[in-house]
Amino acid sequence: MTAVPVAPGGADAPSPRLYNRDLAPTAVEGRSWKAYNIFTLWAVDVHSLGNYGFALGLFALGLFALGLGAWQILVSLGIGALVLFVLLTVAGYMGYRTGLPFPVMSRISFGVRGAQLPALVRGAVAIAWFGIQTYLATQVLVVMVLAVAPSAGGLEQVSFLGLSVLGWICFLVLWVVQVAILLRGMDGIRRYEAVAGPIVLVTLAVLSGWVLWQTGGEIAWSVPDPLTGGAMWVQILAGASLWTAIYGTFVLNFCDFTRGAVSTGAVRRGSFWGILPNTLFFGVVVVVLAGGQLRIGGQVISSPADVVNTIPNTPLLLLASAALLILTIAVNLMANFVAPCYALSNLFPKVLDFRRAGVVSALIGLVILPWNLYDSPLVITYFLGVLGALLGPLFGIVMADYWLVRRGRIDVPALYSEASGAAYHYRGGVNRRAVAVFVPSALVAVAVGFVPALEPVAPFSWFLGAGLAALLTVLVAPRGQTYRAVSGEPLAVAPTGGH
Repeated sequence: MTAVPVAPGGADAPSPRLYNRDLAPTAVEGRSWKAYNIFTLWAVDVHSLGNYGFALGLFALGLFALGLGAWQILVSLGIGALVLFVLLTVAGYMGYRTGLPFPVMSRISFGVRGAQLPALVRGAVAIAWFGIQTYLATQVLVVMVLAVAPSAGGLEQVSFLGLSVLGWICFLVLWVVQVAILLRGMDGIRRYEAVAGPIVLVTLAVLSGWVLWQTGGEIAWSVPDPLTGGAMWVQILAGASLWTAIYGTFVLNFCDFTRGAVSTGAVRRGSFWGILPNTLFFGVVVVVLAGGQLRIGGQVISSPADVVNTIPNTPLLLLASAALLILTIAVNLMANFVAPCYALSNLFPKVLDFRRAGVVSALIGLVILPWNLYDSPLVITYFLGVLGALLGPLFGIVMADYWLVRRGRIDVPALYSEASGAAYHYRGGVNRRAVAVFVPSALVAVAVGFVPALEPVAPFSWFLGAGLAALLTVLVAPRGQTYRAVSGEPLAVAPTGGH
């Protein structure tokens, strides 16, 4: 058992109910996340199957309902990427400067106990999507198995708890693979992403080239009666807002990764190249795949898997499917596995370190039978939709409190103290001001997203919730307060294990 360090200035040792090795600040010495590692996070996450589902849907809606052609959709994605880059830079710098994971970072605004609220909201969304993304990868693996061993089709005819026997086998294989990678800690995830990134980019470039070859270089680029003027820009900005909101989960806990960054420059460069050019490349792939398949078959596809399934050569089909599996696992690890690991470790720091919390998260993602969630529009729309709407206000509170109220001056050792006079103890460990800001901001975000009368502004719900929360955070902040900046290095641990 690693000894609990003593805080500077003769203060009490950090509370074991608030501190373990994985929740401790990451020491500056030995950090290993460089610009390339952060770039590869985005190289895979931007190209997730969920994002392709959104963008291909936007393409279909743009062609047939919104009156947006290919170039307008690319502009929409570009604007969203630019906004996202700014938000990620702001959030990422926090992780580098403090070395803190998101649940501990949340203690600044919500208190050492109140921080469970944002951590568990983020963790719950992530666990549900971990299971769903694993299920989506399962469908790809099933196709691969049947291509190699058609006799396994009999296992598709028998089902248990809503999933075929073959589906169960494939799901459990993917589940074990992801847990095995997670057990190597954040460094294992960093190494996996570094390999997966180039594979994903090359595969999608080749897939797009194949579609262009199939069409003779001719694809559907425009609509017969495109929108112009103000109406066009409203739809473009709505698409940009939705693209940014997709990352409402990841911008919230980006510090989980940048706490291991070697410099702010690494955060900035990795995010820039991973978000801006990569999103535009993503947009081109969407236009080529969707426009090409529209030209070939008269229908807009819903996923790159639809294109893969049309490849007539079995070895090439298997290679392309394997790349989609690598992609989905990479996305799941970064977007849906890390957050609940830290959230559960923060909830039970004495018994759950990063790895144990990861196993618990994976087990929950299994027992919720995610294929049933995915097949239920009510669950996706209301349960996960409402939880997702809460992320905007949480982001607004945490960011405004750190940058606008405290100006980045944080007493890091106090984040691990339960003393009644500690800076982040507030009243009973909960900052009631933050809760008072969160409640109305969350109600507004949910209302904008789900009340039919507010449908015209629904695409902007994340920004409205985040903006209102940020404004209220500044307005209710105590006046005349002096904030101390105290380094967390005396409590920091080497960036190994969970880090």
